[in-house]
Amino acid sequence: MADVNEYYFSRKLKEVAAMNAEGKDIISLAIGSPDMPPSTETIETLCKEAQKPTAHGYQPTIGIPELRSAMASFYKRWYGVELDPAKEIQPLIGSKEGILHVTLAFVNVGDEVLVPNPGYPTYTSLSKLLGAKIVNYDLLPENGWQPDLEQLEKMDLSKVKLMWTNYPNMPTGAKARRETYEKLVDFALRHNIIVVNDNPYSFILNEGERLSILQIPRAKECCIEFNSMSKSHNMPGWRVGLLATNAQFVSWILKVKSNVDSGTFRALQLAAAKAYENTDLWHQHANVETYARRRRYAEEIMQVLGCQFDKDQTGMFLWGRIPDIYNNVEELTEKVLHEARVFITPGFIFGSNGSRYIRISLCAKEEKFEEALRRIKSTIKS
Repeated sequence: MADVNEYYFSRKLKEVAAMNAEGKDIISLAIGSPDMPPSTETIETLCKEAQKPTAHGYQPTIGIPELRSAMASFYKRWYGVELDPAKEIQPLIGSKEGILHVTLAFVNVGDEVLVPNPGYPTYTSLSKLLGAKIVNYDLLPENGWQPDLEQLEKMDLSKVKLMWTNYPNMPTGAKARRETYEKLVDFALRHNIIVVNDNPYSFILNEGERLSILQIPRAKECCIEFNSMSKSHNMPGWRVGLLATNAQFVSWILKVKSNVDSGTFRALQLAAAKAYENTDLWHQHANVETYARRRRYAEEIMQVLGCQFDKDQTGMFLWGRIPDIYNNVEELTEKVLHEARVFITPGFIFGSNGSRYIRISLCAKEEKFEEALRRIKSTIKS
């Protein structure tokens, strides 16, 4: 516990709440919590199923067949990946718990885990809580924020059990690349390492082919992929995700998970299954067009702050490098918070390679973005 801090947003939101209580009206452009609802059919299914008197008992940890089948169909439809719904899919109460269960299933105390820098903080914190040793690998702008496999080959990998990857990438917005996935599968097979690819951002401002690491031949032998409904289906509070891999890995993870929880509410599972049927048009209107409009405001905020950013980024955030005039990133983010009353995320929380970056979330209404931009313009000019 001494090696793990309270999650940054958990701590910082207390400060923001206190400022709001003082009447300061903080605009949050920090957290990636979609502010739009799921599809109407999804909500209607939840309401209908919840009224059934038989819906309220314990559910199987493995998930109901309807949900597993919907998840398999989702992967076939969008990624062209064939999955056995009975054996190669495990529904999750969100990807965050999947990080816990996979680490418990495959990593002993003292084993090593490869974690990207910058990367999602939970990869590091949960590994530390479970007694694993963190070995960071660099993601750098000159490599397009992709893993440097040549550099990894030079490391002592004898104690490494897991490697965490995340494409499309958070926080950098780097797109998934088939070439990267091919190299990762080859790397994993040769070194007997399990690559876990976290893939929740395929549907957010991600033009072109949607990629999954499971599209690569032999990937199921050495890879696990997470996919969450939080971002793609506007369901962050529902806590529904999945992992997909080979049947043996699923059985080991289920052994852990079945001793931790007692399944997900049946009505919620059936509603999630319905959400997987959302049309192309729903995804285009509900997510892509909305986030594209908001992204233009985020880009203008970056420009006002003097930050450099790649316009080819994907996902629901915008990642930008701060000007050299600031000694550190918090000098900028704290100025913006306390003077402009806008909360943006300092990149250091994702690792040392993010220490000169900020991240702006697109999860705010356009009128909030307009007001945030006005405040920041006023603050920077003054």
